[in-house]
Amino acid sequence: MMATTHSPSDATPPTLHAKGVAAAYSDRIILQGFDLCVRAGEIYALLGANGAGKSTALNLFLGFLRPRSGTVRVQGIDPAADPVKARRQLAYIPENVALYEHLSARENVAYLLHLAGQEERDAAIGDALASAGLDPEAHDRRVGGFSKGMRQKVSIGLALARRVPALLLDEPTSGLDPRAAADFHALLGALRAKGVAVLMVTHDLFGAAGIADRIGFLDKGQMAEEVHAAGDERFDIRALHRRYARLEAAP
Repeated sequence: MMATTHSPSDATPPTLHAKGVAAAYSDRIILQGFDLCVRAGEIYALLGANGAGKSTALNLFLGFLRPRSGTVRVQGIDPAADPVKARRQLAYIPENVALYEHLSARENVAYLLHLAGQEERDAAIGDALASAGLDPEAHDRRVGGFSKGMRQKVSIGLALARRVPALLLDEPTSGLDPRAAADFHALLGALRAKGVAVLMVTHDLFGAAGIADRIGFLDKGQMAEEVHAAGDERFDIRALHRRYARLEAAP
């Protein structure tokens, strides 16, 4: 594996932080000794086999699951103790984006912002959707006829309009064609430039290598390895693939 390198963001406090976390559903332990840190302006990709605990990690930051031990913080807020306050610091895009089919893209963003306690003018929402790459002629169309890529752009537009410090993504490029996936990664790069901390759970190793600043490999509920991007090549793709293949093949 490529040696890790120091990042300029290392001196900044973490936006998303989990330390020594154990988490379980009923009696089934999912995470044990789990550590993760994502800072402002950083994209972190979390990979692992099915059942490794990736979605559980997202649920901890969203406040849907209380850790049995260890600490979880979102901008210094404990999401288990104050989930509403913690979620105000987050935008979350699930694998299958849930939008209101009968509303337009603009109306969806306006309504979801209202639910989050934020009001924005139509012009600001239009700017956010345009920045997310959604064609202006689609802003006032019902999303019922949108492709998955267009729905993702609406969600990114919402994230831009929210102006939150952290974005959580669950399999964000699943079902997208290569062009749409590349467009989505470009949007993530724009959010990184705005100082947003991005944590994405994904099976797309090659996509992660193209955009992430760090890649963490989760194995049986623990962080097995973490690799930093370095140099023009960013990552040793063959070494990453060998590591990922071992995790996928593990019983």
